[in-house]
Amino acid sequence: MIENFRRFEAGPDPFGRVWQVEFRWLQTGISIRHADTVDVKFQIAQGEHIEEKVIAMRHPDLIALSRKLNRPLTDPWCMKLAALHLARMIETDQDMDKTLVTVALEDLEQCNERLEQAAAPVRR
Repeated sequence: MIENFRRFEAGPDPFGRVWQVEFRWLQTGISIRHADTVDVKFQIAQGEHIEEKVIAMRHPDLIALSRKLNRPLTDPWCMKLAALHLARMIETDQDMDKTLVTVALEDLEQCNERLEQAAAPVRR
């Protein structure tokens, strides 16, 4: 599990590469794209190759998920969901040809499950 969601390594991708990922910003998409989303921007680098990825999470989906889980909708939670989605994108090479990726509700649920599993105490 990612320990620092602001700067981490992701991969390897299907080509064996490990990417350096750095959080850039989080803001509502309405302010930049007139979209009802929360956008999280990351810079990813592999060697000299640098790209930007914006993970867009639909605001209605985030509200529905936060209500279902009975948890507040916060910036740190959104950043973590976006980081986990980006890590999966890198590992699978899915949507890596895109700069802006909109996450489906089902994918947000899976990312949240990974967060909850990592936060659960280890039972012996």
